[in-house]
Amino acid sequence: MAYEQLTWALPVEARYGVADQRAAVRQSGVYQAAIPADIAELAVALPQSVLADADDAAHEIARFDAELGSEIASFTTVLLRSEAAASSNIENLTASARAIAEAEVLGGTRKNANLIVANADAMRAAVGLADRIDTDAILAMHYALMAPSQPEIAGKWRTEQVWIGGGPFGPRGADFVAPHHSRVPAAIDDLVAFASRDDVPVLMQVAVAHAQFETIHPFPDGNGRTGRALLQAMLRHQRLTRRITVPVSAGLLADTESYFAALTAYREGDASRIVAVMAAAASHAVANGRRLVDDLTKIRSAWGDRIVARRDSSIHRVADLLVSRPVFNAVLLQRELGIRTGNARRYIDPLIEAGIIVEFTDRARNRAWRAPEVLAALDAFAERAGRRYVP
Repeated sequence: MAYEQLTWALPVEARYGVADQRAAVRQSGVYQAAIPADIAELAVALPQSVLADADDAAHEIARFDAELGSEIASFTTVLLRSEAAASSNIENLTASARAIAEAEVLGGTRKNANLIVANADAMRAAVGLADRIDTDAILAMHYALMAPSQPEIAGKWRTEQVWIGGGPFGPRGADFVAPHHSRVPAAIDDLVAFASRDDVPVLMQVAVAHAQFETIHPFPDGNGRTGRALLQAMLRHQRLTRRITVPVSAGLLADTESYFAALTAYREGDASRIVAVMAAAASHAVANGRRLVDDLTKIRSAWGDRIVARRDSSIHRVADLLVSRPVFNAVLLQRELGIRTGNARRYIDPLIEAGIIVEFTDRARNRAWRAPEVLAALDAFAERAGRRYVP
């Protein structure tokens, strides 16, 4: 990566004493902005040990995707939501499984939970657009992420300088100054060309493309979450995953210090660290994901002994739905299972009596229920993801 010398003018508000004038003066003037290397035809040479670890992790991802078999429908939404929550957590956006699930069904005023739901929408957009990794797809991912909170920037390349660290008034003294906004379109085109290659080991390609995206930093906000959504789109595009979203961000969350250090090393010319970090994160994520699936499978199996109803009753269909939608209302049952809202209590009451769900709304209309055991399993997954691990 190279750098170019640019000049940041003193903000107008600082001239009139509205802002912290001394800080504004320090952060203005000449600065160095990154010029990302072209990677479209890059030949990445990595140590054999790193390549071997990446290959092992890729096989683990593919095996996890395949082994869910006929149970895939129950866990697709769970794993995607878990990935969105972990990716948001990397940006210090946290919320409980209950808050996220409630925001999905009921909306509400909990900012972080709503942002995580938007991140899940971005992940869905990424997976849905995986057949084509291009500029339009990346813009659509960002739009899905940012439209609910910052519609004025959603799905648009930035038109201003951005930087990481430092102060709010200018890029001087920042930890990293992204490329000038005029360089973004060409840099993204180069990234897309690299991401579309079929002659690069998949996990290495995903890791390098992700690091390049974070280096370009093409948006005013939401770059980290969009970059990790792009990661999922590439895994699907290259057929490493075919049906599920492997919660790789949950692996990255376990050691964010190494993750951010690897991005810095990439900008300094060392691609091996981001590949190593991505491989370790993927392996950790698969192990955590397997445990989550196992926990949820055991919970659902135990419910079968507690539900007093024929095996062909729609009560069991509602119980199946709770694995992926642990907070629900009558409207959701009608949308997902075709159960008319007027008949919903016929299927809800036996689950209450079995101690599987509880009502948490105190009102006569627009009632909603939750499955505490499922939510506890999801919170346990998030807690495990937040622990530092030893590769």
